Amino acid sequence: MFDALVVEKNDEGKTSAAVTQIGLEDLPAGEVTVAVEYSTVNYKDGLCVGPGGGLVRKYPHVPGIDFAGTVEASDDPRYKAGDKVVLTGWRVGEAHWGGYAQKARVKADWLVPLPKGLDTRQAMAVGTAGLTAMLAVTALEDHGLEPWKGTVLVTGAAGGVGSVATAILAKLGYEVAGVTGRPETEAYLKSLGADRIVLREELNEVSKRPLEGETWAGCVDAVGGEMLARVLGQMKYGCSVSAVGLAGGAALPTTVIPFLLRGVNLLGIDSVMQPYDNRVRAWERIAKDLPMDKLEEMIVPATLRDLPQLGRDILKGQVKGRVVVDVNA
Repeated sequence: MFDALVVEKNDEGKTSAAVTQIGLEDLPAGEVTVAVEYSTVNYKDGLCVGPGGGLVRKYPHVPGIDFAGTVEASDDPRYKAGDKVVLTGWRVGEAHWGGYAQKARVKADWLVPLPKGLDTRQAMAVGTAGLTAMLAVTALEDHGLEPWKGTVLVTGAAGGVGSVATAILAKLGYEVAGVTGRPETEAYLKSLGADRIVLREELNEVSKRPLEGETWAGCVDAVGGEMLARVLGQMKYGCSVSAVGLAGGAALPTTVIPFLLRGVNLLGIDSVMQPYDNRVRAWERIAKDLPMDKLEEMIVPATLRDLPQLGRDILKGQVKGRVVVDVNA
Protein backbone atom coordinates (compact mmCIF):
# COMPACT_ATOMS: atom_id res chain seq x y z
CA MET A 1 0.00 0.00 0.00
CA PHE A 2 1.10 3.60 -0.60
CA ASP A 3 -0.14 7.16 -0.23
CA ALA A 4 -2.12 9.03 -2.88
CA LEU A 5 -4.25 12.17 -2.97
CA VAL A 6 -7.63 10.78 -4.01
CA VAL A 7 -10.47 13.03 -5.15
CA GLU A 8 -14.00 11.67 -4.62
CA LYS A 9 -17.37 12.98 -5.84
CA ASN A 10 -20.55 12.40 -3.83
CA ASP A 11 -24.09 11.91 -5.09
CA GLU A 12 -24.72 15.65 -4.98
CA GLY A 13 -21.76 16.28 -7.30
CA LYS A 14 -19.51 17.79 -4.62
CA THR A 15 -15.85 16.79 -4.67
CA SER A 16 -13.46 16.26 -1.78
CA ALA A 17 -9.75 15.44 -1.72
CA ALA A 18 -7.79 13.55 0.94
CA VAL A 19 -4.60 11.54 1.27
CA THR A 20 -5.56 7.86 1.18
CA GLN A 21 -3.75 4.54 0.95
CA ILE A 22 -4.17 2.61 -2.30
CA GLY A 23 -2.49 -0.45 -3.84
CA LEU A 24 -0.76 -1.31 -7.13
CA GLU A 25 -3.93 -3.10 -8.20
CA ASP A 26 -5.78 0.22 -8.08
CA LEU A 27 -3.50 1.88 -10.64
CA PRO A 28 -4.70 2.21 -14.25
CA ALA A 29 -3.26 0.19 -17.11
CA GLY A 30 0.10 1.12 -18.61
CA GLU A 31 3.46 -0.33 -19.61
CA VAL A 32 5.61 1.44 -17.02
CA THR A 33 5.23 1.70 -13.24
CA VAL A 34 7.12 4.60 -11.68
CA ALA A 35 8.07 5.19 -8.06
CA VAL A 36 7.16 8.88 -7.96
CA GLU A 37 9.55 11.18 -6.11
CA TYR A 38 8.24 14.66 -6.88
CA SER A 39 5.29 16.38 -8.51
CA THR A 40 4.20 20.01 -8.77
CA VAL A 41 1.12 22.25 -8.92
CA ASN A 42 -0.30 23.78 -12.10
CA TYR A 43 -3.58 25.57 -12.80
CA LYS A 44 -5.07 22.34 -14.20
CA ASP A 45 -4.10 20.59 -10.97
CA GLY A 46 -6.07 23.17 -9.04
CA LEU A 47 -9.12 22.37 -11.15
CA CYS A 48 -8.69 18.60 -10.78
CA VAL A 49 -8.09 18.70 -7.01
CA GLY A 50 -11.23 20.82 -6.71
CA PRO A 51 -14.36 20.76 -8.84
CA GLY A 52 -12.65 19.20 -11.88
CA GLY A 53 -13.31 21.99 -14.34
CA GLY A 54 -14.61 19.43 -16.82
CA LEU A 55 -11.15 17.83 -17.04
CA VAL A 56 -11.74 14.73 -14.88
CA ARG A 57 -13.61 11.94 -16.62
CA LYS A 58 -14.48 9.72 -13.67
CA TYR A 59 -14.07 9.41 -9.92
CA PRO A 60 -12.33 8.43 -7.72
CA HIS A 61 -9.40 10.26 -9.29
CA VAL A 62 -5.70 10.90 -8.58
CA PRO A 63 -4.64 14.30 -10.02
CA GLY A 64 -1.14 15.53 -10.80
CA ILE A 65 -0.31 16.39 -14.42
CA ASP A 66 3.46 16.20 -13.81
CA PHE A 67 5.77 13.80 -12.03
CA ALA A 68 9.38 12.65 -11.93
CA GLY A 69 10.76 9.49 -10.40
CA THR A 70 12.38 6.11 -10.92
CA VAL A 71 11.09 3.27 -13.09
CA GLU A 72 10.04 0.38 -10.88
CA ALA A 73 8.78 -2.02 -13.56
CA SER A 74 8.49 -1.82 -17.35
CA ASP A 75 6.97 -3.91 -20.13
CA ASP A 76 8.54 -1.60 -22.72
CA PRO A 77 12.17 -2.07 -23.85
CA ARG A 78 12.81 1.68 -23.85
CA TYR A 79 12.73 1.79 -20.05
CA LYS A 80 14.09 -0.50 -17.36
CA ALA A 81 13.98 -0.56 -13.58
CA GLY A 82 16.18 2.15 -12.14
CA ASP A 83 15.79 4.63 -15.04
CA LYS A 84 14.99 8.20 -14.05
CA VAL A 85 12.03 9.61 -15.98
CA VAL A 86 9.84 12.69 -16.32
CA LEU A 87 6.21 12.95 -17.36
CA THR A 88 4.28 16.05 -18.37
CA GLY A 89 1.06 16.34 -20.37
CA TRP A 90 -0.82 13.66 -22.32
CA ARG A 91 -3.89 14.38 -20.11
CA VAL A 92 -2.28 12.49 -17.25
CA GLY A 93 -3.78 13.82 -14.02
CA GLU A 94 -6.95 14.63 -15.96
CA ALA A 95 -8.25 11.63 -17.92
CA HIS A 96 -5.59 9.27 -16.52
CA TRP A 97 -4.43 9.00 -12.91
CA GLY A 98 -1.46 11.25 -12.27
CA GLY A 99 1.48 12.07 -10.06
CA TYR A 100 -0.13 12.89 -6.70
CA ALA A 101 0.76 9.43 -5.44
CA GLN A 102 3.86 7.53 -4.45
CA LYS A 103 3.47 5.29 -7.50
CA ALA A 104 2.05 5.83 -10.99
CA ARG A 105 1.47 3.58 -14.00
CA VAL A 106 1.49 5.14 -17.47
CA LYS A 107 2.14 4.46 -21.15
CA ALA A 108 5.81 4.38 -22.11
CA ASP A 109 5.15 6.86 -24.95
CA TRP A 110 4.30 9.53 -22.38
CA LEU A 111 7.66 9.44 -20.62
CA VAL A 112 10.98 11.10 -21.42
CA PRO A 113 14.33 10.26 -19.83
CA LEU A 114 15.42 12.69 -17.12
CA PRO A 115 17.93 14.97 -18.91
CA LYS A 116 21.54 15.02 -17.77
CA GLY A 117 22.18 17.92 -15.42
CA LEU A 118 18.79 17.74 -13.68
CA ASP A 119 17.61 15.69 -10.70
CA THR A 120 13.97 14.74 -10.17
CA ARG A 121 13.35 17.60 -7.73
CA GLN A 122 14.68 20.16 -10.20
CA ALA A 123 12.67 18.57 -13.00
CA MET A 124 9.48 19.20 -11.02
CA ALA A 125 10.53 22.72 -10.20
CA VAL A 126 10.47 23.02 -13.99
CA GLY A 127 7.38 20.86 -14.66
CA THR A 128 4.77 21.66 -17.29
CA ALA A 129 5.11 25.37 -16.57
CA GLY A 130 8.85 25.37 -17.22
CA LEU A 131 8.56 23.10 -20.24
CA THR A 132 5.94 25.46 -21.67
CA ALA A 133 8.21 28.44 -21.01
CA MET A 134 11.08 26.75 -22.85
CA LEU A 135 8.83 25.84 -25.78
CA ALA A 136 7.69 29.47 -25.90
CA VAL A 137 11.25 30.82 -25.94
CA THR A 138 12.42 28.37 -28.61
CA ALA A 139 9.39 29.27 -30.77
CA LEU A 140 10.35 32.95 -30.55
CA GLU A 141 13.93 32.11 -31.46
CA ASP A 142 12.78 29.93 -34.36
CA HIS A 143 10.92 33.01 -35.64
CA GLY A 144 13.97 35.26 -35.50
CA LEU A 145 14.21 36.59 -31.95
CA GLU A 146 17.75 37.61 -30.95
CA PRO A 147 18.95 39.65 -27.96
CA TRP A 148 20.01 42.68 -30.03
CA LYS A 149 16.47 43.18 -31.37
CA GLY A 150 15.15 44.64 -28.12
CA THR A 151 13.16 44.01 -24.97
CA VAL A 152 11.12 40.83 -24.49
CA LEU A 153 7.89 41.17 -22.52
CA VAL A 154 6.75 38.41 -20.15
CA THR A 155 3.15 38.69 -18.93
CA GLY A 156 2.06 36.93 -15.75
CA ALA A 157 5.75 37.04 -14.92
CA ALA A 158 5.48 35.95 -11.27
CA GLY A 159 3.56 32.78 -12.16
CA GLY A 160 5.05 29.42 -13.00
CA VAL A 161 5.53 29.88 -16.76
CA GLY A 162 6.49 33.53 -16.39
CA SER A 163 9.08 32.88 -13.69
CA VAL A 164 10.92 30.27 -15.74
CA ALA A 165 10.64 32.28 -18.97
CA THR A 166 12.09 35.33 -17.23
CA ALA A 167 15.06 33.38 -15.86
CA ILE A 168 15.78 31.65 -19.19
CA LEU A 169 15.55 34.83 -21.25
CA ALA A 170 17.77 36.73 -18.83
CA LYS A 171 20.43 34.01 -18.93
CA LEU A 172 20.34 34.04 -22.74
CA GLY A 173 21.16 37.75 -22.69
CA TYR A 174 17.75 39.28 -23.38
CA GLU A 175 16.47 42.44 -21.73
CA VAL A 176 13.28 41.32 -19.98
CA ALA A 177 10.25 43.36 -18.90
CA GLY A 178 8.03 41.46 -16.49
CA VAL A 179 4.32 42.22 -16.18
CA THR A 180 2.68 41.61 -12.82
CA GLY A 181 -0.42 42.67 -10.95
CA ARG A 182 1.35 42.16 -7.64
CA PRO A 183 3.82 44.99 -6.91
CA GLU A 184 5.23 42.99 -3.99
CA THR A 185 6.77 40.53 -6.49
CA GLU A 186 9.10 43.17 -7.96
CA ALA A 187 12.16 42.07 -5.96
CA TYR A 188 11.46 38.42 -6.81
CA LEU A 189 11.22 39.15 -10.54
CA LYS A 190 14.37 41.23 -10.55
CA SER A 191 16.19 38.42 -8.74
CA LEU A 192 15.24 36.18 -11.68
CA GLY A 193 16.73 38.66 -14.12
CA ALA A 194 13.91 41.03 -15.06
CA ASP A 195 15.34 44.41 -16.02
CA ARG A 196 12.13 46.28 -15.36
CA ILE A 197 8.62 45.76 -14.06
CA VAL A 198 5.46 46.68 -15.94
CA LEU A 199 2.33 46.91 -13.79
CA ARG A 200 -0.67 45.04 -15.12
CA GLU A 201 -2.77 48.20 -15.09
CA GLU A 202 -0.62 49.62 -17.89
CA LEU A 203 -1.67 46.87 -20.31
CA ASN A 204 -5.02 45.45 -19.26
CA GLU A 205 -7.24 47.87 -21.18
CA VAL A 206 -7.81 47.55 -24.92
CA SER A 207 -6.48 50.51 -26.86
CA LYS A 208 -8.82 52.27 -29.26
CA ARG A 209 -5.95 52.25 -31.77
CA PRO A 210 -5.10 48.93 -33.46
CA LEU A 211 -1.41 49.90 -33.49
CA GLU A 212 0.68 51.70 -30.88
CA GLY A 213 4.39 52.46 -30.70
CA GLU A 214 6.70 49.57 -31.61
CA THR A 215 7.94 48.51 -28.17
CA TRP A 216 8.56 44.77 -27.82
CA ALA A 217 10.88 42.47 -29.76
CA GLY A 218 9.10 39.41 -28.41
CA CYS A 219 6.58 38.34 -25.81
CA VAL A 220 5.78 35.26 -23.75
CA ASP A 221 2.11 35.76 -22.87
CA ALA A 222 0.42 33.76 -20.12
CA VAL A 223 -2.58 36.10 -19.78
CA GLY A 224 -4.44 36.31 -23.09
CA GLY A 225 -7.60 38.39 -23.28
CA GLU A 226 -7.40 42.17 -23.35
CA MET A 227 -3.74 42.24 -22.37
CA LEU A 228 -2.71 40.09 -25.32
CA ALA A 229 -4.79 42.28 -27.63
CA ARG A 230 -2.96 45.35 -26.34
CA VAL A 231 0.47 43.75 -26.62
CA LEU A 232 -0.11 42.70 -30.24
CA GLY A 233 -0.48 46.36 -31.16
CA GLN A 234 2.83 47.18 -29.46
CA MET A 235 5.02 44.57 -31.14
CA LYS A 236 7.90 45.61 -33.36
CA TYR A 237 7.70 44.88 -37.07
CA GLY A 238 7.95 41.16 -37.87
CA CYS A 239 8.18 40.11 -34.23
CA SER A 240 6.29 37.39 -32.41
CA VAL A 241 4.19 36.58 -29.36
CA SER A 242 4.17 33.08 -27.86
CA ALA A 243 0.71 32.55 -26.37
CA VAL A 244 0.82 30.05 -23.49
CA GLY A 245 -2.19 30.82 -21.28
CA LEU A 246 -5.53 32.52 -20.72
CA ALA A 247 -5.48 33.75 -17.14
CA GLY A 248 -7.08 36.98 -18.38
CA GLY A 249 -9.68 35.30 -20.56
CA ALA A 250 -10.02 33.33 -23.79
CA ALA A 251 -11.50 36.14 -25.90
CA LEU A 252 -9.12 38.20 -28.03
CA PRO A 253 -10.63 41.65 -28.68
CA THR A 254 -8.34 42.83 -31.46
CA THR A 255 -8.18 43.28 -35.23
CA VAL A 256 -6.04 41.73 -37.93
CA ILE A 257 -4.16 45.05 -38.37
CA PRO A 258 -1.03 44.05 -36.34
CA PHE A 259 -0.69 40.93 -38.47
CA LEU A 260 -1.25 42.69 -41.81
CA LEU A 261 0.60 45.97 -41.32
CA ARG A 262 3.42 44.88 -39.00
CA GLY A 263 3.77 41.22 -39.88
CA VAL A 264 3.31 40.24 -36.22
CA ASN A 265 3.22 36.50 -35.50
CA LEU A 266 0.97 34.94 -32.86
CA LEU A 267 2.46 31.55 -31.93
CA GLY A 268 0.28 29.07 -30.07
CA ILE A 269 2.23 26.97 -27.55
CA ASP A 270 0.86 23.59 -26.47
CA SER A 271 2.82 21.36 -24.13
CA VAL A 272 0.25 18.61 -23.62
CA MET A 273 0.54 16.76 -26.94
CA GLN A 274 4.06 17.78 -27.98
CA PRO A 275 5.88 15.02 -29.93
CA TYR A 276 8.67 13.14 -28.17
CA ASP A 277 11.54 14.77 -30.10
CA ASN A 278 10.29 18.27 -29.29
CA ARG A 279 10.04 17.36 -25.62
CA VAL A 280 13.57 15.98 -25.51
CA ARG A 281 14.90 19.09 -27.27
CA ALA A 282 13.12 21.37 -24.80
CA TRP A 283 14.29 19.42 -21.74
CA GLU A 284 17.89 19.47 -23.00
CA ARG A 285 17.65 23.25 -23.47
CA ILE A 286 16.22 23.59 -19.96
CA ALA A 287 19.16 21.70 -18.46
CA LYS A 288 21.54 24.02 -20.34
CA ASP A 289 19.81 27.41 -20.34
CA LEU A 290 17.84 27.59 -17.08
CA PRO A 291 20.10 28.84 -14.27
CA MET A 292 19.77 26.36 -11.43
CA ASP A 293 20.34 28.99 -8.73
CA LYS A 294 17.39 30.98 -10.10
CA LEU A 295 15.30 27.82 -10.25
CA GLU A 296 16.05 27.20 -6.59
CA GLU A 297 14.75 30.69 -5.74
CA MET A 298 11.40 29.81 -7.32
CA ILE A 299 10.80 26.62 -5.31
CA VAL A 300 8.03 26.41 -2.72
CA PRO A 301 8.19 22.99 -0.96
CA ALA A 302 4.98 21.03 -0.30
CA THR A 303 3.62 17.58 0.57
CA LEU A 304 0.58 15.61 -0.56
CA ARG A 305 -1.36 16.94 2.43
CA ASP A 306 -0.77 20.53 1.32
CA LEU A 307 -2.39 19.97 -2.06
CA PRO A 308 -6.08 20.68 -1.32
CA GLN A 309 -5.20 24.19 -0.11
CA LEU A 310 -2.63 24.76 -2.85
CA GLY A 311 -5.23 23.75 -5.42
CA ARG A 312 -7.53 26.47 -4.15
CA ASP A 313 -4.69 29.01 -3.98
CA ILE A 314 -3.50 28.55 -7.56
CA LEU A 315 -7.04 29.03 -8.90
CA LYS A 316 -7.06 32.40 -7.11
CA GLY A 317 -3.69 33.42 -8.55
CA GLN A 318 -2.08 33.24 -5.11
CA VAL A 319 0.81 30.87 -5.90
CA LYS A 320 4.19 32.42 -6.71
CA GLY A 321 7.00 30.54 -8.38
CA ARG A 322 7.13 26.75 -8.59
CA VAL A 323 5.63 24.42 -6.01
CA VAL A 324 7.59 21.17 -5.65
CA VAL A 325 5.60 18.37 -4.02
CA ASP A 326 7.61 15.70 -2.22
CA VAL A 327 5.11 12.84 -2.42
CA ASN A 328 7.11 10.77 0.09
CA ALA A 329 7.34 13.42 2.81
